[in-house]
Amino acid sequence: MGRLKKLKKIRIHREGTHILAIGLLFFLVINSLVYYYVDCKLPFYLLAIVSIAIYGLMVNFFRCPIRLFGEDTTNVVVAPADGKIVVVEEVDENEYFHDKRLMISIFMSVVNVHANWYPVDGTVKHVSHQDGKFMKAWLPKASTDNERSTVIIETPEGVEVLVRQIAGAMARRIVTYAEAGEECYIDEHMGFIKFGSRVDVYLPLGTEVLVKMGQLTVGNQTILAKLK
Repeated sequence: MGRLKKLKKIRIHREGTHILAIGLLFFLVINSLVYYYVDCKLPFYLLAIVSIAIYGLMVNFFRCPIRLFGEDTTNVVVAPADGKIVVVEEVDENEYFHDKRLMISIFMSVVNVHANWYPVDGTVKHVSHQDGKFMKAWLPKASTDNERSTVIIETPEGVEVLVRQIAGAMARRIVTYAEAGEECYIDEHMGFIKFGSRVDVYLPLGTEVLVKMGQLTVGNQTILAKLK
C-alpha cells in the first residue's frame, strides 16, 4: 500500500517550471487582450477553451511522479522511461562497445512522463552527446542517426550498461544529468527529453529479458531484464 501511495504523488519536473510560467503569462496576456479589446465575447470564450486545453497538455507533459523502486536492485535492469517497448533484439553497437549487444528500446509518446531514470545502480563511466537528425523516434535508424546522448554505467558487479536518450521528430532538447565518475542509483533521475522520444538500453548478450514487444513500461518500476 505504501508503494502505491508513492506512485500517486505528482510534481512538476524542474525542466518545465520556467516553460509553464512563461506559458501561463502568455495565455493570460493574450486572453486578456481579446477580452478587453474585442467587442464580441465569442472569440474570447473559444480562445479561453483552447488556451486551457493547451496549457493542460503542457502541465501533463512536465508532470513528474515520485517513484521508488522498493525492491532488491542486484543485477536488475529497470525501465528508464514510461512508454512502450518497440525493440528487443541483438544489434551491433558501434559507438562504444563495438560488438553485439542486446538492445531494448522504449518509445515515449507526448502523453508519457518524460523524466528518465537510471536503469541500474553503479558508476557513470562515460557521458557523450552526438548531434544528428530528428527522424521519428520509432524508426530503426533513429538510434544511430538522430541527436542523442549516451551514458555508460558500470554496475557493482562490473557489468557495463549503455543507456541512450534519443531525440524524435518533435523533441528538440535532450537533458542529461549524468556526469562521468559519479555514482548513480535506481530511483535517481538521469535526465529529461522534451516533447516525445525514445530511450535505448544496451545489455550484454545472454541477459534474461523480462519484457516483450508492445508492452507498456513504467519508468523506475517495470523490470526490463536481469543481468547474468
